[in-house]
Amino acid sequence: MAGRERMRLSDATIARLHPREREYTVWDTRTPGLGVRVRPSGATTFVLLRKTDGRTMRRSLGTVASRSVDEARRQCHALLATPDTEPARRRARSAPRFRDFVASTWKDAHFPRYKPSTRAGVNAALTSQLLPAFGATPLDRITRNQVLRWFDAYSRTAPGGANHALRILRRVLEFAISQGHLGTNPARDVIMNRRTALTRFLSRDEVRRLHRVLDRHVRTGTRHAHQADIIRLLLLTGCRRGEILALRWNEVDGDTLALEEAKTGPRKVYLSVPARRIIERQPRSESPFVFPSPRRPEHPHGPHLPLWDRVRREAAIEDVRLHDLRHTMASQAVMNGVPVPVVSRLLGHRNVRTTLRYAHLADRDIECAAERVGEALARAMALD
Repeated sequence: MAGRERMRLSDATIARLHPREREYTVWDTRTPGLGVRVRPSGATTFVLLRKTDGRTMRRSLGTVASRSVDEARRQCHALLATPDTEPARRRARSAPRFRDFVASTWKDAHFPRYKPSTRAGVNAALTSQLLPAFGATPLDRITRNQVLRWFDAYSRTAPGGANHALRILRRVLEFAISQGHLGTNPARDVIMNRRTALTRFLSRDEVRRLHRVLDRHVRTGTRHAHQADIIRLLLLTGCRRGEILALRWNEVDGDTLALEEAKTGPRKVYLSVPARRIIERQPRSESPFVFPSPRRPEHPHGPHLPLWDRVRREAAIEDVRLHDLRHTMASQAVMNGVPVPVVSRLLGHRNVRTTLRYAHLADRDIECAAERVGEALARAMALD
C-alpha cells in the first residue's frame, strides 16, 4: 500500500474525513488491510484488503455509522484468521455474469432510489452499450483492456454518451467489489473524454430577432404556436427542456411551478408575468400535460421541436442550442444585477459554482462596461 494515505484510525479521525471530488481510501497503520473508503457523496465505509490465491480482494465491512473502529478491527482480525481455501477456479465460476448481477443484485440495491428519468437513462446505456459489451462476461473476468477497447470505440461516435456509460459501468463494478465478486475496478482509471465548455448565449439583438421570427411563424398557423410557446417559456424561466416538455397542470400553482421531476429533485420555479401569460393561454384538455403530444395527448410533447430548427436558421442563430436559452436567462439575470446565488436558485442548481459556468457576459457588454469605467476615471483625473 505504498503511496497511499495512512494514519492510525480512530472514531475521531474518521469523523474528520471529508468527501472529495474523487473517492479515496485512508488505510490504518495499526491493522494491516483495514481502511476507510470515502465517496464523493459522503458515504464512508470500512473496507478490508485481503490476498487470496495470489489475488488481492477488497471486501466491504459495513458503514462507519454502523460500527466503531474497534469493532471493525475485531471483524478484520476474525476474517484474516479464517483461511480461505476455496480454489481460484471455483471462485471464478461463482462470480456472476455482468448481465445477471446488473439485473438482480445491482438494480435491487440502486433503482429504488433513482428517479424515473434516471432509471430510463441508465436502462438505455445498459441496453445499448454495457450489456452487449460485457453482459456475458463474469464480473472478475472483465479487464481494463476490454473496458478501454469498448470505451474508445464508443467515444469515436458519441464521446458524451461514452462518458455517461462509463460512469454507470464504474458504479456497477464498485458495487461488485463491495459484494466480494472482484478485487479492483478495471474501469476506475479510464480517462473520460474531455468536453469542450460551451458558453454560447443570445445577445439582446439575437433575442429580438428570435421573437420576431417566432411571431411570424405563429401568424402563419396555430400548429406553430404550441412550439413557439415552449421556446419562449424556456427562455423566460431558464428551465431545462425536459422540465417544460413534461410539465403537468398539477405542477402549476399561480405564479410558481412546483416541479416534481427536476434534474436535481423537486424544486419551485417562480414565473414572471410573461411566463404566466404563456401558461395561462394553453388550452385545457383531458391531458395531464401543459404541452401534450399533438398525436398522443396522454403523453408529453416529444423532445424534438421542428420549429426550432427553422427559427434559428431564419434568425441567423444556427449555432444556438435549446439549452443555450437557459444560458441566456442566467447571463441576462447577472447583467441586470441579480446576485449569482439568487441566479443559482432560479436555475435550480445545488452548487453556486455550477451557476458560474452559465453566468457569461457578452463581449459587447464587457466593452460597454469598460467604456463607462474609462469615462468615469477620465472625468476623475480631469478634476485633478
